[in-house]
Amino acid sequence: MTVDVIVPQFGMGMAEGTLVQWLAADGSEVTEGSALYELETEKSTQEVEAPASGRLRILKEPNQVYEVGTVLAIIE
Repeated sequence: MTVDVIVPQFGMGMAEGTLVQWLAADGSEVTEGSALYELETEKSTQEVEAPASGRLRILKEPNQVYEVGTVLAIIE
């Protein structure tokens, strides 16, 4: 079973965010609730937590802007 890691919507007007950096390496084991990446919005920069435990497979590169709902990685 895989779980998508997406760009979350932090506020009503948020449409996109910048993936600043990954805090976990591709292929690493992550634990649900651990910090996965930093996301910058118009108002702040926040750490986004893993939605599940498993092996992280990164799909998107940092320093790019992605729309809310974009799948950035999967957890297997």
